[in-house]
Amino acid sequence: MKEYKMVKQAKGAFKGYLKDEDFIQVLNQEARGGWKVVSVVSNNGAYLKAILERDKS
Repeated sequence: MKEYKMVKQAKGAFKGYLKDEDFIQVLNQEARGGWKVVSVVSNNGAYLKAILERDKS
């Protein structure tokens, strides 16, 4: 069985966006926890959402 989660390239409402390098660091941190990027979605170029997947233990 798989589990999924979403990571957004934004710090939060009205707090600005993560720089590309910081977003990559977040994705690498998640990868160390066993998560794999399976899809990336853009909201009209305003921000990115990465959909992550891993085996549920």
